[in-house]
Amino acid sequence: MLLQTIILTVVFATAYAAASNSTSSTMLETIVTTVASIIGAAVVVGLINQQQSISDSSSSSSRQRKSKRDDSSSSDTDISVEGSVMVTLPAWALASWEDYFTRKYTTDEEMMSLAIHLSDRNITEGTGGPFGAAIFERHADNHATLVSIGMNRVVPLGNSTLHGETVAIQLAQRRLGSFTLMLDENKEDGLFYDESHDDDEKESSTPRKRQFELFTSCEPCAMCLGATLWSGVSRIVCAATKDDAQSIGFDEGPVFEQSYEHLEKAGIQVTRNILREDAAKILQRYGTSGRIYNRG
Repeated sequence: MLLQTIILTVVFATAYAAASNSTSSTMLETIVTTVASIIGAAVVVGLINQQQSISDSSSSSSRQRKSKRDDSSSSDTDISVEGSVMVTLPAWALASWEDYFTRKYTTDEEMMSLAIHLSDRNITEGTGGPFGAAIFERHADNHATLVSIGMNRVVPLGNSTLHGETVAIQLAQRRLGSFTLMLDENKEDGLFYDESHDDDEKESSTPRKRQFELFTSCEPCAMCLGATLWSGVSRIVCAATKDDAQSIGFDEGPVFEQSYEHLEKAGIQVTRNILREDAAKILQRYGTSGRIYNRG
C-alpha cells in the first residue's frame, strides 16, 4: 500500500511541475503526457494489487493446509461427518431395553432364547435379516448379566459388516469403553464388578479375567467368526448351523471345523446346537419371503 501511494504521488507531482512550466502552446501536449502518466501509474498499481492478492491467497491456503495438518495430528479421533459410520438399534429394541436388561439369566437356554427372539422380532418388524446376538458377562455364581444386544442391520443401515454378532460386539465394547472384552476383573473396569472375588485376587498374583460370552442365533459367517476371535470373548454359543443358513441361500463363506478348533486353541470355548430347531424355524420363515442380499 505504501509503494502504491509513493508511485501516485510522484506521478501527480511530475505532472503538476510540467504543467506549471508549460506555455499555452504546449499545454495540450502537457495534458496528454500527464494523462498517459496517470494511466501508466494505474496499470502499475493494478499489477501490484493483483500480485498482492495472489500472495495473500497463497498464504491463506498454506495456513489452512497447516491448520488441517495440525488438527489431524492433534487427535486421531476427530472424524468428519463424511468419515463416520452409524450403528443403531431399531426402535422396537430400544423400547424393550429395560425388559431385556433387567431379566435374570442363568442357563444357556435362557440366554439363547433372547438371541433367537431378537432374530425373530427383527424380521417381523422389517428392520434387518434373521440373525440375533447378545453378549453376557458370566459371574462366579453362574448367573449372567446382559451387556449388549445385536441384530442384523445390513440392509436398513447400508452396511454389509453389520451382522448380529458384529453389532453386539461393537456395542459391548462401546459400553465397556474398551477395544477388547478380554478384561481383568478389577474395580477400574467397572461395569459389573463382583466384590466376592476380592479375597481370591489377594491370594493370586494373576488377575482374574472377566468372562464375556457371545450368544448367536446362528453359527457365524466367516467375517463374524473372525470378529469373535478378535473381540476378546471367552465363549461363543450358537443355535442354528451354517447348513441351516445356507439352505435358504445365505453364503456363510469359508467356515470349517478347523475354524472352531482355532477358536478353542485361542482360549475361546465353543458350544453349538443350543435351541437349534427354534432358531432354524426363524431362518426358514425368512427364507420364504426375505431378502438374501449376498446371493449372486
